[in-house]
Amino acid sequence: MAGSDEKYMWMALDLARQGRGSTNPNPMVGAVLVKDGAIVGTGYHRLAGGPHAEIVALRQAGERARGATLYVNLEPCSHYGRTGPCVDAVIKAGVSRVVAAMEDPNSRVAGRGFQKLRAAGIAVETGLLAEKARRLNEVFIKYITTGLPFVSIKTAMTMDGKIATRTGASHWITGEKARQFVHRLRHNSDAVMVGIETVLQDDPRLTARLAGGGGKDPLRVIVDSSARLPLEARVINPGSRARTLLATTGAAAPEKLSALRAKGVEIAVLPAKGGKVDLHALMRTLGEMEIASLLVEGGGTLNYSLLQAGLVDKLYLFIAPLIFGGRNSPTAFGGEGVAAVEQAWQVHDLELKQFDGDLLLIGYPQPAAAR
Repeated sequence: MAGSDEKYMWMALDLARQGRGSTNPNPMVGAVLVKDGAIVGTGYHRLAGGPHAEIVALRQAGERARGATLYVNLEPCSHYGRTGPCVDAVIKAGVSRVVAAMEDPNSRVAGRGFQKLRAAGIAVETGLLAEKARRLNEVFIKYITTGLPFVSIKTAMTMDGKIATRTGASHWITGEKARQFVHRLRHNSDAVMVGIETVLQDDPRLTARLAGGGGKDPLRVIVDSSARLPLEARVINPGSRARTLLATTGAAAPEKLSALRAKGVEIAVLPAKGGKVDLHALMRTLGEMEIASLLVEGGGTLNYSLLQAGLVDKLYLFIAPLIFGGRNSPTAFGGEGVAAVEQAWQVHDLELKQFDGDLLLIGYPQPAAAR
């Protein structure tokens, strides 16, 4: 049975992934119903506010769900949110066994779903492929337990660590396949963020332009302590329905803020720290806006400031087969930097991908103080 259980749990995880980019701030969940060695129902959570995975699978199975085993990557919910509790539907359907990868970290659930299932006489087993399940829903886990977005930094650099030439030229460091991966990251994110220098230098649109057409544009966040954002910037005028948020401070001129509002820009006037936007305050604001996932595509200054503030959860570092050189060419992480090797951030759980000649390193940074 153990081998079969793992097979069906992998199926549940694969189903859950199909909801990526559409379920935030809810988790990605997949469900598989199996009876007498045959799959009788499958489902995944497609959209926040829509039916949960278990409900989709139960509807597909109908009466065949009675006596079946339910495989699900996350504990079935036991509370009323945008939909009703899944555990009630599972019990009513007559499911005899539930195999779940992990407990729901949401304090409104947190084991209560399992308790209710067991109280109804349903066998419950947990922990199968738990680490895979946690990694899949890393965004949800961070957001639901802290109220803060899961922050990923994406940057493209040369083999000598440069993100632009000494004149500021950076288009294009990576090839088309790598850039399409980035558009997919944007599509899957609630918000994408850059600093004002990136806007002034590159004038990006920050939209999700998928290879097959379409794409869900994220909220565009510009960190700009004195509101230097040009009124004609493409991030304001990209022909997209997505909103643009300017994160600024009290140093911004009121008349400029009024002009930006007239262009449809949302304004968040935040506390300043060292003359710059307080990034912790910005993260709290984004969390309150239900921004669960934030993709940062800024320059070295913003990247290092976020890293130094302990706000970076994940890194996507593209390395192109180019060398720019130049003592003044900007690097992916600027700032003052550490004084000793022992103070460096370590990046763990590394994953390597390749897009034609470009390499992508994915990992999770950990400061020296946390080791």
